[in-house]
Amino acid sequence: MRKFFQEIKADLKFKTAGPGQKLSEPSRVPKEKPKAGPAPKPRQGPTDEAQMAAAAALARMELKPKAKPPSSQEAIKNQVRKELLAEAAASQKGFSVEEKDLAAPDKEGAAAPSVSGVYFICPLSGAVVRKDKKEEHVREAIQSYFSVDPVAASIMEIHTFNKDREKVRVGVETMAKYLDNIYLHPEEEKYQKIKLQNKVFQERISCLEGIHRFFQAVGFETKTLPVPGQGKKTGDSNPVLLVVETTEEYYVLKEEMLTRLEDLKDYKEQLLSSEPVRAQLDRQLCVFKPSPEAARFELPDDFYNLTAEEIKREQRLRTEAAEKASMLRTRAMREKEEQREMRKYNYTLVRVRFPDGYILQGTFYARESVSVLYNFVREALRDDWLPFELLGPGGLKLTDENLAFNECGLVPSALLTLAWDAAVMADIQAAGEEQPASPLKPELLSRVQTLS
Repeated sequence: MRKFFQEIKADLKFKTAGPGQKLSEPSRVPKEKPKAGPAPKPRQGPTDEAQMAAAAALARMELKPKAKPPSSQEAIKNQVRKELLAEAAASQKGFSVEEKDLAAPDKEGAAAPSVSGVYFICPLSGAVVRKDKKEEHVREAIQSYFSVDPVAASIMEIHTFNKDREKVRVGVETMAKYLDNIYLHPEEEKYQKIKLQNKVFQERISCLEGIHRFFQAVGFETKTLPVPGQGKKTGDSNPVLLVVETTEEYYVLKEEMLTRLEDLKDYKEQLLSSEPVRAQLDRQLCVFKPSPEAARFELPDDFYNLTAEEIKREQRLRTEAAEKASMLRTRAMREKEEQREMRKYNYTLVRVRFPDGYILQGTFYARESVSVLYNFVREALRDDWLPFELLGPGGLKLTDENLAFNECGLVPSALLTLAWDAAVMADIQAAGEEQPASPLKPELLSRVQTLS
């Protein structure tokens, strides 16, 4: 093979030598033209593509040390340099999220992003929104739900907008106790009033967002009620006892709610069993035609759990790491670096290449388990019962589906290969069953895209 490339290289020199130039291999060129016989037919030189491929291959063979493994210091530096250039290009984009979707690449020939961003699906409205808009949209959706079911909407507020889960748990259990007392002792008037300045109410309940709207929705109203008290006033001779009347704010249950005690019980159960409203990560499922660009990823900033300053710091750290790559490190040092690397990403973009070359793409949380990816692939198959394996870089099988993407090194992006179970496929072929052109569902193939 090496001799073949050397011959092509010599041929390139022969072809490109100009008038008056000394050829690189004069021994291969006749000094005199033949005097007799027909003129020899000019040799057909290799095409431009063959020249470029041969030159590149020969250069790789000449530069690559035979004895060095792929993980040599020089290889690490090259990889780090590539990643630094990609990150620097991402960090220099100063326009907003909306502009990123619409703006053309800054430089001619710049690669388009593999995905425009990270998106979420609101469970209330069904709308798909950008990552930076999801909290605002969920809040608006809950506010709109008050016109449909004010009790459910207020419970959503309590569980969704209060981030301290322990405070929410304590507050919800205290409110449930209030409602339980009313339900179990409807004849006791004292349970139908809640003093707003009560220490327990102030410390456990009043601090929670959405709490007051919940009390109003379940049938309480605010009232100012007198609180009788006594005081002593001393005069010149005998003291005079005075009765002093003060007022305080209360939540008082409306009388009509005493006929709807079962409703109060249901509200209590809803309050205790509800969960926060969370927008669901949109997988952004895409199917691409076979492409040599499958392993190339251009990710937007949404995939990185870093600010602009942190990205610059990471670039510096990576440069330093390249210089120290050949140094011996302790196991604790390696584990610490791995943990830092794992925390850097919130999401990952994964592509699965099928035996026919078609590519399935989806977005996942970096801390989701690989089992989610297996389910994602099965749902895209015509026959979801067909057993398969997913192979990572280097042909490594992803056998432990309980591991997270970041634990398998599949962040912030990865190209995997799907391999069918050989025994099952042999049985299918032996049975003479006609197989479809592609194992993917027709509705997915109907919107197949070209990977740019």
